[in-house]
Amino acid sequence: MKIVFVGPTLPDVAGFVPAGIEIRGPAVHRDILNAVNQGVTTIGLIDGYFEDVAPVWHKEILFALSSGVRVYGSSSMGALRAAECAAFGMIGVGKIYAQYASGQMVDDSDVAQIHGPPEMKYLSLSEPLVNVLATLDHLLAKHELQGVEYSSLRASAEGLFFKDRTYRTVVANADLPEYPSRKRLEELLRANAVNQKRLDALELLDTIAAAENARQPAPMEWDFASTATWRKVL
Repeated sequence: MKIVFVGPTLPDVAGFVPAGIEIRGPAVHRDILNAVNQGVTTIGLIDGYFEDVAPVWHKEILFALSSGVRVYGSSSMGALRAAECAAFGMIGVGKIYAQYASGQMVDDSDVAQIHGPPEMKYLSLSEPLVNVLATLDHLLAKHELQGVEYSSLRASAEGLFFKDRTYRTVVANADLPEYPSRKRLEELLRANAVNQKRLDALELLDTIAAAENARQPAPMEWDFASTATWRKVL
């Protein structure tokens, strides 16, 4: 059994998920533990809840890996956990994971965004910084932005609280006093928006689909420590 935890990063995933993969919503504490106990062979972690609920524990991921489960991560919570657990065998997928693994990106909130509930198809209410930066890089490479515009917009995006970050607020807070039309600039960003989280998530789905649907031998390099705290959640 292969499962992928995903929500706002791929709100339309039900329409194209590869055969043999079960889709579950964003993960929270105990979801990976429960999946392992249900006999899963492969786990893909993309989205996870945080802030008002307990997020996925690193210990759950280590338990899955120690049980021979293949665990992949990308895009959002998955990219974070993959970078943090790579030394133990979790596999990161995509550009955002690579940015965290290399230290280019360090803040958890760089992938965070607010969105509506599943009933509203996870309607996006903010823009994650990783997507904004990908968009700015794309426009700079196309020479649609000048260096000073790029620098000002990047500084604005990086300075905003993740819940307040939209293309409108990025433009509104940019230090561009001489810019003739902020509305045109906002339209330029929206029209050329790069959804890097989505691109990485699609890559993860392809990776999960190609993975063997069987558990692998337990790692020999380390032993899972079943602590008293861990045993309380079993």
